[in-house]
Amino acid sequence: MEQTDNKLTKFTDLSYRKINNITGWVVFLIASFTFLSTIEPTTSFWDCGEFIASAFKLEVGHPPGAPFFMILARIISLLSFEHVENVAMLINSLSALASAFTILFLFWTITYFALKIVNKEISELNLSNVIGIMASGVVGALAYSFSDTFWFSAVEGEVYALSSLFTAIVFWAIIKWERVADEKYANRWIIFIAYMMGLSIGVHLLNLLAIPAIVFVYYFKKYKPSKSGIIYATIISIVILGTIMYGIIPGIVKLASKFELLFVNEMGLPYNTGVLVYVIILATAVVYGIYYSAKNSKVLLNTILLSFSVIMIGYSSFTMIVIRSIAKPPMNENQPDNVFALLSYLNREQYGDRPLVYGQNFNAPIIDQETKYTYIPLNGKYEKIPMTNPDYVYDPEFSTFFPRMYSHQDNHESGYISWTNIKDPKKKPSFAKNLEFLFKYQIGHMYLRYFMWNFAGRQNDIQGYGDYIKGNWISGIPFLDEMRLGPQDKLPESMTDNKSMNKYYMLPLILGFLGMIFMYQRRPKQFIIVLLLFVLTGLAIVIYLNQTPYQPRERDYAYAGSFYAFAIWIGIGVLGISNFLKKYISGNSSAIIAATISLLLVPGVLLSENWADHDRSGRYTARDLAKNYLNSCAPNSILFTYGDNDTFPLWYVQEVEGYRTDVRVVNLSLLGTDWYINQMRQRAYKSAPVPFSFSPEKYVQGTRDILPVLDKINKAVLLKDVMNFVASDDPQTRVQAGDGEFLDFIPVKSVVIPVDSLKVLRNGFILEKDTAKLLKEINFSITKNYVSKSDMMVLDLLANFNWDVNIYFASSVGDDNYFNLQDYFQLEGFAYKLVPFKTKNENGDIGNINTDILYENLMKKFVWGRMNEDDVLIENYNKRVLSIMKVREVFVRLANALYNENKKNKAIEVLDKIVELTPHKQVPYDYFMVPVAESYYNLGEIEKANKIVEKLAYIYKNDLNYYLNLDENIISSVNYEIRISMSVMQELVNLTELYKQDDLNKAINTDFESLFQLYISKEQNKPQ
Repeated sequence: MEQTDNKLTKFTDLSYRKINNITGWVVFLIASFTFLSTIEPTTSFWDCGEFIASAFKLEVGHPPGAPFFMILARIISLLSFEHVENVAMLINSLSALASAFTILFLFWTITYFALKIVNKEISELNLSNVIGIMASGVVGALAYSFSDTFWFSAVEGEVYALSSLFTAIVFWAIIKWERVADEKYANRWIIFIAYMMGLSIGVHLLNLLAIPAIVFVYYFKKYKPSKSGIIYATIISIVILGTIMYGIIPGIVKLASKFELLFVNEMGLPYNTGVLVYVIILATAVVYGIYYSAKNSKVLLNTILLSFSVIMIGYSSFTMIVIRSIAKPPMNENQPDNVFALLSYLNREQYGDRPLVYGQNFNAPIIDQETKYTYIPLNGKYEKIPMTNPDYVYDPEFSTFFPRMYSHQDNHESGYISWTNIKDPKKKPSFAKNLEFLFKYQIGHMYLRYFMWNFAGRQNDIQGYGDYIKGNWISGIPFLDEMRLGPQDKLPESMTDNKSMNKYYMLPLILGFLGMIFMYQRRPKQFIIVLLLFVLTGLAIVIYLNQTPYQPRERDYAYAGSFYAFAIWIGIGVLGISNFLKKYISGNSSAIIAATISLLLVPGVLLSENWADHDRSGRYTARDLAKNYLNSCAPNSILFTYGDNDTFPLWYVQEVEGYRTDVRVVNLSLLGTDWYINQMRQRAYKSAPVPFSFSPEKYVQGTRDILPVLDKINKAVLLKDVMNFVASDDPQTRVQAGDGEFLDFIPVKSVVIPVDSLKVLRNGFILEKDTAKLLKEINFSITKNYVSKSDMMVLDLLANFNWDVNIYFASSVGDDNYFNLQDYFQLEGFAYKLVPFKTKNENGDIGNINTDILYENLMKKFVWGRMNEDDVLIENYNKRVLSIMKVREVFVRLANALYNENKKNKAIEVLDKIVELTPHKQVPYDYFMVPVAESYYNLGEIEKANKIVEKLAYIYKNDLNYYLNLDENIISSVNYEIRISMSVMQELVNLTELYKQDDLNKAINTDFESLFQLYISKEQNKPQ
């Protein structure tokens, strides 16, 4: 039968390429439809808001920048035709299309390797071979399309989708070169790869990790493999990678800075003269080198110089960063408007450094510090100034080779101790302990867990830190999961109802392993090439990143290239199955059966499991919650924020949609930098400059970075006088530190802000009914022993705002950033307003409530991003933001305040609204719903209260039944959850008893007593 097929079906190079191309484009269309159908229609949380805003107006985002992404995103945003609300969707579509093209190139890469494995000339292929090759490409490409990590990045406006495309292109291009390597102009593919890598630098550096795999493709094609040859190829690949990462990227700019310093400081020439001379010399040298090598037929030299040239052309996208920074846009992070600032920007110096080969352990004592310097333009020269972050010198007795546990942050230290079970934290950890942390946390938790998410299954989307019920991988195979995570047959609904519980039954993993084995057996050289890509974009990144415990978010996106390589093996696995079936089934049937089974059991399962938790269509929460932050503020206000998710979405709605640009957003985590303070001093759209009194030389980098707080005056002092003292250059206003350095300091802890009653009344700071509470001054204490530059600038603002502008603190800002002003806070939404009268702070709640303002905001003005709609995905990050914003608590506080004002109907409306906005199906009920039920009881809405209480009792009863029946080795990891659940059950018992809900109280109390006895029994039997 197979021979008959050979006679009936003959393939030419043209017909095969046609089939390969058409099938590839069909796969592209499937991927495009999937991603475009599930993109978020507006901005997302984390960096997306910043990237979209910076692209739309070509502003300067965080280091090290992504200028080529910005250029492409800006071009596609023009299709909005001034409908700015569509800009984010268009930029998200750029990610979707880039991801679909990644799948296209992945398909062609897999079919190339599959054709190699079949080991036949195209004219010798039969129909069975072609079906097997195409099926390999389809299954592998679609498996990657529907995988967790890749799909997540494909539907939001971030750089990782475009970065994946560059990786796919360069890997595909080197195999195109391999096909034509013996032709005269084959090296044009090498030049093309170099150009793509140059462009990719302007997106993300992950693409460069494909270089070693590319070098080995070249080596295997041009040379007969040998041990020494493989060693040399490895060394050459590392040298090329290092040259680009540490030579070209920062080195070109660093050398330019040397020229600039020489020509400006030594020769007295204008700014940028040295850079211009350097560029001319470099360009002349390269052009001459290309001319010389071409004229003298020096092919290798010519290829190297051309490759360098096109890398530089691609890398030149960073000139846009400098040009736009010089233009001083509202978003101008790090202000890289000169060669020295650009060098710092590219080196990501604000994020600090980490030891890789040799360095300190986490408990190493600091014995010294070395000041680092940079240069700033000042009075026609470059002035040398100290940098904020010095290099610390650690006790060499506590240093080690290959340090993995190095961070001195308190929470990181506790993480190191927990992961490696260190008994004595003061004793130097052994090298073995560092390796234990590497394998347990950095590889096991921060890589293999993500790998298994994509190819075995995922427990949920709750970020976990090593416990048993959050963020683990699962398989869906009970006995395998029970070995690691305890019984799976009695999981509570709180876990099983999570849309991110995805079970793939290890089918993608198994097919990938089959592909690995089959490829190794049939084509070991090609196996090594894919293995290099797999390792260098996976484990090598683990080593390089040297991640600390308690990351603020999951980091699986960093390893997408590794999962891409594994998808190649998934595709090859189909060919392996087909080859196996040929022993038992003749003709084309083996290929068709292998293709059908693989397609259904791998991409089919991935698609069916992952659609629900990757479909972001119709979700507007990030945008709308950002608007709610801004709408919490009166016109022309200042709003203090702190983190990514209470800042970047606000930047998006202001910069892109032009929404509430009268509010000046001041990010406290950036306010410690001179460049950000400078930007706050400038007008931005409708918002006036922030009224700082300090001139730039008072806060320039290296000046007043930290201020000791000394209580030298035993009475309250005007804050303005204190800040004038701090700003003084008089030597008598400084104190000598322990290391001999003289520091500016704050001489008093108790300070006063006078209240200008006329301005307060004229500017509408308070309502007429509150005028009797008006104070003459605000008194507060500085309780910190040291004040950072960020704190200093906030104090300067408080000393000089003169009640001309309203000041708000976002509710997501931590208490330690409130400066002990909580007694003067008024809650007006998701921000606290500073008011000139004392406010109530009861039951742990912060601030007074003006019910008229808060009711207007919550019930009429605020928008909610469709978060209560059944078809909208509210995943863990959204739930976290809602919790940090204290959404449910704010509604309850308003309802209670309205009740106290005898506005019962309005109070009920408010409670009904929060129940409607956060239904259990979308935002699972938690302990913050207990006050909602209590308020309903208080208002006489017994049925509504009982409904919530019954639901909470059901949830926490099931949770406790699960927790308390876990094995002893697991139960200790859920102690926090047990205590919370017990506390809620106790609260429900007390609540139903207080409001005389006897039947409900009896039922809940019976369950609680039973569970409490089980808990006591577990505690008593716990091993000592």
